[in-house]
Amino acid sequence: MAAPITEQVNGGDAVPSPVMSDTDSDSVSENGTLPEYVVELVETEFGGDLKSLKKVSELLEKLTEENKLLEEQVLTVSSAVPLRVSSALSEAEHCRQDVEALLQRERMLSNTLQQHLQGAQSWADGLSQTLGQLDTVERHMKYLQVLARIEELSDSIQQFLMTSSVWEAVGAVSSMASLDLGLQESGCSHLQAFLRETLCFWHKILKDRLASDLEEVLTQLHWPFLSPPVSSLSPPANAQELHSQLELLVPQLLALQLPAGLPQAPPLSLPIQIMILPLSKRFRYHFTGNRQTNCLNKPEWYLTQVLMWMGNNSKFMEEKIQPILDKTDAKINARVELCRGLLSLAQEKLAHDAPRLLYDDALFCHLVDEVLQFERELRTTHAYPSMLPGALHILLEEAVFQKWLSVERKMAVEKVDAMLSAEGAWSSQYRDISDMDELKAPDCAETFMTLLLVITDRYRSLPCSRAQLSFLALQRELVDDFRIRLTQVMKEESRSPIGAKYCAILNAVNYISTVLSDWADNVFFLQLQQAAVSLGEEVWGPLGATEAGRLASLEGSLFEGLLGLLERLRGDMLGRLLEAVMREVREKVQPYGRDRWLSLPSQTDQATMSLSSSACPMMLCLRDRLLQLQQLLCLPLFQSFWQGLAERLDQLLYQDGGAAQLQFDMARNLFPLFGHYCKRPENFFKHVKEACIILSLNVGSALLLRDVLQQAEEEEEGLPADPQRPSPESTLNELGVYRLAPCDVQILLSLRASWPGQ
Repeated sequence: MAAPITEQVNGGDAVPSPVMSDTDSDSVSENGTLPEYVVELVETEFGGDLKSLKKVSELLEKLTEENKLLEEQVLTVSSAVPLRVSSALSEAEHCRQDVEALLQRERMLSNTLQQHLQGAQSWADGLSQTLGQLDTVERHMKYLQVLARIEELSDSIQQFLMTSSVWEAVGAVSSMASLDLGLQESGCSHLQAFLRETLCFWHKILKDRLASDLEEVLTQLHWPFLSPPVSSLSPPANAQELHSQLELLVPQLLALQLPAGLPQAPPLSLPIQIMILPLSKRFRYHFTGNRQTNCLNKPEWYLTQVLMWMGNNSKFMEEKIQPILDKTDAKINARVELCRGLLSLAQEKLAHDAPRLLYDDALFCHLVDEVLQFERELRTTHAYPSMLPGALHILLEEAVFQKWLSVERKMAVEKVDAMLSAEGAWSSQYRDISDMDELKAPDCAETFMTLLLVITDRYRSLPCSRAQLSFLALQRELVDDFRIRLTQVMKEESRSPIGAKYCAILNAVNYISTVLSDWADNVFFLQLQQAAVSLGEEVWGPLGATEAGRLASLEGSLFEGLLGLLERLRGDMLGRLLEAVMREVREKVQPYGRDRWLSLPSQTDQATMSLSSSACPMMLCLRDRLLQLQQLLCLPLFQSFWQGLAERLDQLLYQDGGAAQLQFDMARNLFPLFGHYCKRPENFFKHVKEACIILSLNVGSALLLRDVLQQAEEEEEGLPADPQRPSPESTLNELGVYRLAPCDVQILLSLRASWPGQ
């Protein structure tokens, strides 16, 4: 029907299409056929029914109206677009004209401005020259004013000294010092040098005068105290007058103190510096030059002397000088100032001697020990503030510090060699004291961890985290080296893993791991851990994102890698020990496994049952090994051992067991062996325990259980299920069987020989 319809349409009047393009019209005229979409339109409107062609007129009217509407829209758009374009062009033209006008005005203003500037240039040049001259005159006037002020202050100081007006002279010197500070950035180098020279001149004169008066007063008060002061000594007759002079001289010297920033500024307050002078002279007399007391291998002589002077004179500083300082609001601790001054003498001497000892290990180690002891005494006995530097920074000089590290490493390795080769290296020094021998650590492990603890105490007080981390890296290196040594000895003893030495090595590994785990939670090492996160790349090398994150969040520790290696060695050694014991047990259990007690005895027989003769060797072996290893291993290791042994023995007996006799042997003999180490040993033999339950069921219960299991097996094969029948798992749970699978229980039930009719 499609062809006639096409012919009818083609033969009739042309039907206009609202979507036909010029190209489509061309294709109709050239090919003589309509486009496909026209054919589809006709098919949609008329289909194959010729009677429906009466709709052609309606379709033609509809399409004509749509075509007319489209033409009107096209005409409307065509007429509107030129109007908008014309309006836009008109506005653009107006804007262009405005821009041209603005540019013309800008050119006119620019020309006018240039003419004005050219005319005013001569005036500006003249004014600039005049202002420059005024500036030069002003600077010369200020320069002369400063010179005049310097001369004025100098004359004033001279007059005040002539009239003994000390406070006024001190005030004038302070004013001159303030003037010097104001000139530091002026660029007037010659003026500043002149002022500095004048200031130092008057400062020295005034300081020498006051220092002389103070030294005279101190001498009458028996200062300094070279030995411990004796309370029985009577004070001088003019003590009150001397104290009044002291109250006058100390504040004057404090006021004379040059401000910080000047090269001549003393590190201590001026009165304390003067008080320390006699002690400084004595120190240099005894500990420099060719004096016998200046001995390079006796640093304790001068370090102890400094500490003694601190102790002998601290009471005078606290009772006589501190109240005067408090009245002046100086915020100075007299005793601490005394320690600072005396400490500077020791620091200077240490800095001179330390480089001379770098090539003598014994003398260098002695120096380090004495400095560490000096630092402890300084901080504890004399309460020297922790924020002030002591003597340890001398040991942190690069050459000295690297020597310290190398000597610590060398001496530690030598001590490890000695302790491992000692006669009692693998026996515990606390073996006869039960409450002190919980970890049963051999003497070599105890001594090694004590060595690490001593190293920690030596570097704990260092004021530099980077230096502390360097020592921690040395400790980690020593621990890993000791672990390797333990591994080598263990391999030599692995032929006899049940021996005392093998167990001692295992105890050593466990002891070191336990101590390192405790250290990981120590506050000091946690602080080092945070320092390692920030300084990690400088000390430890590049840290991975995961490792750095774990350290920062405290999930990991600085000993985590070492603990992992030690735990691996511990597990390997414990596995070897278990395997050695199990080899013996397997040999002893073979005769027992060949006895198959598949039928249940009568009640009378059960009442008179005794341990199977074939089980005796196995039980005796287990008893002896458990008692032996309980004595040789520490408690945590022994617990891991007997629990692992119970698990392996459970599997072994489950595979080779028999019915009631097995239950009797387990309940009355095996379980009590392990009952010495836990309250419910049967919980560690769950397979054997549950197998005994199944094999020891009475006939009726066994039949019911077999029926339930067989029914469940048939249901799995596709047979209809009985909703009233309980599941195999719930039935087994009611009997106390949780570990064995239903298929294993069926195998056990098939071993029974006491079924009815058999």
